[in-house]
This record gives sequence, structure tokens and C-alpha cells, in this order.
Amino acid sequence: MNFRFRQMASHDGPKQLHEALDVSRVVKGRKDIHGISPLTCDLTAVYVEGNAVEVTGKLFAELDMSCSRCLKPLKRKVDIDFEETFKRIDTPEEEGQNEEEDDIWLIADDQVDLNPYIEEALLLNLPYAAVCKEDCKGLCPSCGTDLNERDCDCEKERIDPRLAALGDFFKK
Repeated sequence: MNFRFRQMASHDGPKQLHEALDVSRVVKGRKDIHGISPLTCDLTAVYVEGNAVEVTGKLFAELDMSCSRCLKPLKRKVDIDFEETFKRIDTPEEEGQNEEEDDIWLIADDQVDLNPYIEEALLLNLPYAAVCKEDCKGLCPSCGTDLNERDCDCEKERIDPRLAALGDFFKK
């Protein structure tokens, strides 16, 4: 998914960008994500003054994940607001001159590939630790019983082994 600055400058009105991207390689290292649907991109590119292009829109995907507490499978929808501004510069030396504009990407080429920016937005908006429900109790750390289904008979009180000797100190 890309655009060219020259085409945008001569184009009347906004340019619609609609595409479904395969982003399975982006989430490949995540053990809690088992699969991801193609990322649907509904974007609008608008040429603005100063040889810049604003790209705004929505990104959608559906994730097949595991609950981080009980490991049950779950589906999670990702709905991302995408907003980036790209400015064309003539020489790479101009890159340091626009330090006050942190939210603008300075591009030396005429063509801009949006895929890295879209993938970055997806990575920043992935759930950190997905849970199947807010009050999920998870698994017992001793026996592995799903505490949402039933309680186990394991010892719940954990004493730090470094402080265990203090427990005998008060016994007489």
C-alpha cells in the first residue's frame, strides 16, 4: 500500500486506499497469538500545504489468542485509528531542520510505502495480556486446576523461604 507525492499534489481531492494486508509475520513471535485475520485498511490520503500528505483512517483485524490467566482460546478484535503525516524533503540534510515537528515523517523519496507504518500501529495496539473475562481466576500454580471451574485443595498460603525461619521464632 503506497502513494506518490507528485500524484497526490496533482490529484483533485483525497485518495482512498483500501486493502487487506497479511500481517501474520508481524505477530509470529507472540506465543499468546495463534492466528490473525488479514488486516483491513480503510485509509484516506489528503495532500496538504507544504508538500505534505496526511493519511488517516481505520485498521481492523481479528486475533485468535489464549487467555493469559487460564489459557482458554478467545477471539479479540483490534480496531485502530491510524493517523500519520508525511512530508517530502529534497535532500537528506533537511531531515535535521524540522526537529520541532516530531509527528511528521520526513521522506526523501517520491513514493511512500505505508506498510511499515501500518504494521507499527498494529504492534502498538495489540493487547498486552488478553483475558477471557475480567474476573478470570486463572490456573492453580501448584496443580494446574482451572480455578474458574472449581477450587483445588492446594495450600494457598505461600511463605517466602527466606522468612520461613521467622515463623518458628514466635512458637514456644
